[in-house]
Amino acid sequence: MKISVVCTYLFVVMTSLSCAQEHKNQAKVQENQDFIVEMHVDNLINPWGMVFLPNGGLLISEKSGELLLFKDGKKVVIGNLPEIYVRGQGGFLDLELHPDYANNGWLYFSFASSEGEGKGGNTAIMRAKLKNNTLVEKQLLYKATPNTTKVQHFGSRLEFDNEGYLYFSIGDRGNRDVNPQDITRDGGKIYRILDDGRIPNDNPFINEKNAKKAIFSYGHRNPQGLVKHPETGAIWDHEHGPRGGDEINILKKGKNYGWPVVTYGINYSGTPITNKTSLAGMEQPLHYWVPSIAPSGMTFVTSNKYPNWKGNLLVGSLSFQYLERLILENKKVVYREKLLENMGRVRNVRQGPDGYIYVAIERKGIYKLIPKG
Repeated sequence: MKISVVCTYLFVVMTSLSCAQEHKNQAKVQENQDFIVEMHVDNLINPWGMVFLPNGGLLISEKSGELLLFKDGKKVVIGNLPEIYVRGQGGFLDLELHPDYANNGWLYFSFASSEGEGKGGNTAIMRAKLKNNTLVEKQLLYKATPNTTKVQHFGSRLEFDNEGYLYFSIGDRGNRDVNPQDITRDGGKIYRILDDGRIPNDNPFINEKNAKKAIFSYGHRNPQGLVKHPETGAIWDHEHGPRGGDEINILKKGKNYGWPVVTYGINYSGTPITNKTSLAGMEQPLHYWVPSIAPSGMTFVTSNKYPNWKGNLLVGSLSFQYLERLILENKKVVYREKLLENMGRVRNVRQGPDGYIYVAIERKGIYKLIPKG
């Protein structure tokens, strides 16, 4: 056996032991490729959101402020977008279709906006319809306040539940000591609204004085993954930790998810944020990563195209540049696998209506995973 192989083996063993000591729930990471990677849409810079249209088209949001329609091998730029505040992590973000899109045509999207109070920008949610490659009937449904010139933690993913409520995430906007734990302020929250922007009358803080009535849960850092569980209908999120402490959570009405009072992460400088990883009244994550993988995008596999993956969760990693497959049993991660390693920063992952998995990778494009055999 060559020395380089021995060294690699020892490194993997030592790393696995270290991870096990830091996080008992961390499952073993293995690497295996049993699919063919096919380029589906090329020449994209930062494909933040993607959503499949009933007519076979694919809408793609470029963070730089473009909305693209890909159909029949061609890309068309969609016109009449709102003014988008592009700075740092802000820009044109996620896309989602109304559950009854085939009949009503409503497209939902999140973006950074400079409208409103203060300099800078904050996260906004809008809906519109697509007509002749142009957005029409634009309606602003929510705009976080106040604006800030801070460049980080806009969120923001979108997801509908089985009852037709729209959930969306807004990060703490770099103000961790104030926003996430204060329900009178935007930032560090998951929100729930009706499809037309109205606030549901059973939202948890609807009767709280001065509270942001759209809040569904709080104590979040920067959620960039939001997905409906295919069997339970519950909404799951994942969010960036600082240095360590990325989390997967099952969202519950009115619950506090702890940031920054409890966390499994530390400051980027290496100094502690808190000595607490749990506290009464604060939810524990279903899973957390140490070290951080910087998760972005998330989907459950329900397709028969991947029989060995059915029920698994797929999560993109920005920092380590791979797609992670997680097997869950009884709401615990029992196995982790790296896919598409070193192809680039995985920004998003979705299962298409054709049953195939599509993965958006920064500075490359969107790839289709085709099982072998």
